[in-house]
Parts: sequence; C-alpha cells; structure tokens
Amino acid sequence: MRFIVLVTGATSGIGAGVASRFINEGHKVIVTGRRNALLEQFKNSFPLAKQENLLISSFDISDGEATKNFVQSIPQEFKSVDILINNAGLALGLDLAHRAELHEWDQMIDTNIKGLINITNLTLPGMVSRSRGHIFNVGSVAGTYPYPGGNVYGATKAFVHGYTADLRESLEGSSLRITSVEPGMVSGTEFSNVRLGDDIRASKVYEGINALCADDIAEAIYWAATLPSHVSINRLELMPVQQAFGSPVFSRTTSS
Repeated sequence: MRFIVLVTGATSGIGAGVASRFINEGHKVIVTGRRNALLEQFKNSFPLAKQENLLISSFDISDGEATKNFVQSIPQEFKSVDILINNAGLALGLDLAHRAELHEWDQMIDTNIKGLINITNLTLPGMVSRSRGHIFNVGSVAGTYPYPGGNVYGATKAFVHGYTADLRESLEGSSLRITSVEPGMVSGTEFSNVRLGDDIRASKVYEGINALCADDIAEAIYWAATLPSHVSINRLELMPVQQAFGSPVFSRTTSS
C-alpha cells in the first residue's frame, strides 16, 4: 500500500530522515519547514522520478493562519493524508528557571504544543471521514525524565505524551492509530545547535556517546506505520545504550 505522508519540521534531522525513508519506499510525501532553501535542497537530492512524489512547503508552524492556509492549499493529488508526522519542535536554553528567558518559553510552547495541535486539528477530520490514518507525535524522553534546565521544553514534551494518549482515547472506535515517539539523545541534528546557539558547545554534548541518529528514529516510525492495520503502537521510547533513565538529584545541607 502506498501512503500520503505529511512530515513537519523536515528541513533537517529527524524530519528529513523520516521523509527520506518514506520517499525511498515509493510513498508520496509532503515536507514542511521554515527554511525554503533547505527544503529545495532536500527535494533536489532525489532523482526526478522521486521528486514527483515530493511536495515542499515553507511556513512557520507556530503561525496558526499560515498553517491553515497551507493545509487548504495542498494539491488534490496530495490531499488525502494517511500519515501525519508531527516532528516540528525545538528546545531553547538550559538556564535554570529563575534565569530563563520568557520569550524562549513562549516560542517552545507555540511550536511544540500549539503548532502540533493546530495541524493535527486541521488534518484529523479528513482521516476520520476516510476511516484511515496514523498520527505520530514526536516527543522526547525529557517529557518523562526531568533534568536541570529542561524547564518548559520538558513540559511541552510531557504535553505531547499526554495529548497523544488522550487523542487515542477520544478516537476509540475509529480505525485511526496514534503513536507517541519519544527519543533520547539523537546526534547529527540541529537540536543542540539551536538550543545552545553555539556549534562548538553543541558538538561537545555528544562526545564519547554513540547516540541515536535520525535514521534510527525514521526506521522505528516506518516500522510502526507499516504494521498490519489492527496493530497500534501507542508509545515508542528510544535511547542509546549509553543513556540511562533520569537519576534523582539531591541538594544536601550539612547538619548543624
């Protein structure tokens, strides 16, 4: 079966990896992102025959009106989206809460939460009416295991986990599948570069770690998407072997 797949945040990293996996298997794919030049570059990396199955669109998913206009303008041959992969998201800063920048918190909320629910809300009715569809919401282990500096980023990913579970429950009785994908450390993406604003600092995050890569996440998503239609993978948590679960943090005082 050939799918029509919509991938948000596909200018690099996990989004580009997932889109490539589906394109190379012969599916029609729509990729979105803010940077049109990178989307064009991504499209041109494929042979012309595969480019016919690829639609690119540049807009900011945190802009509700732009997202609505995008969905309404999808050409007929790409209109019936079977798989939505909500990958667009970002982390900003690692400062402790009392030193954090409020505008960074706002941007994470707008992108990681509002952007995700807006495009889901616009795509979901068509899936329900066609009685066919699979939504992947890309969260993070940060939504389960807090860490210092995680702040609003971890909270937005906890929302993604909870929203995915509630969405699945509210669609009980339909044939739709909803999956929360929650990766740990993934290298070879722009995640830490954007978060830290410093390429040198970002590279040190992954020193000595055989981290996951975008293709690992793409493979997991493709596997879940192509299982028999009666099988629902509700949650996928992936970590590199070298990464452990969050440990308790203690602030000790000396006894008087």
